[in-house]
Amino acid sequence: MNRNRIAIIITAVIVAAAAAIALITLTGEDRRREVAAKGRTVMPFDLDRTTHRFTKAGDGGVQTVTADDPADASQVRLIREHLTEEAARFGRGDFGDPASIHGERMPGLRELSAGYRRIAVSYEELADGAGLTYTTSDPALVTALHAWFDAQVSDHGEHAEHG
Repeated sequence: MNRNRIAIIITAVIVAAAAAIALITLTGEDRRREVAAKGRTVMPFDLDRTTHRFTKAGDGGVQTVTADDPADASQVRLIREHLTEEAARFGRGDFGDPASIHGERMPGLRELSAGYRRIAVSYEELADGAGLTYTTSDPALVTALHAWFDAQVSDHGEHAEHG
C-alpha cells in the first residue's frame, strides 16, 4: 500500500472517530431535551411535576409514575389515564409510544415487542399516581425489560430514576 492510501485511511478513521465523539456528546443533555419534547406529545402529564421510577426485579420490574406533589389531583388523574392506556397497549404488543419518544432502536424494545405474549403487564393505582408491573419467566425478556428500564432512566434524566 502506498503512503497516499495510508494517509487517506488514517484521515477517514480520524473523521469517523470525531463523528462518533460528536454523537456521544449529543446523546447527553441534547438527547434528554429531545426526549422531553417528544414525551410531551405522548404523555399527558407534566414531566417537570412528575417522576418516573423503574425498579428491576428478578422476574421483570415495576414502572411507576408519581406526582411530585401528591395533592396535585390533575397530575395524578393524567398519570392514571396514561398508564391505564399503556398497560392495554403493551398487553397487545404495542410499544409505539416508547418508540416514538426514545426511537425504534431503544434497548430492549424489539425483544419486548416480539415477546409481549410472554410478559404479564398489570396496572396498579397509587396514592400519588400509578404503576405497571411487568412479569415474565423468560430470562431473555427480563434482560430486555432491564435494558429498557435503563434506557428510560438515562433518556429522561432528572424526570426518572432507578427504584
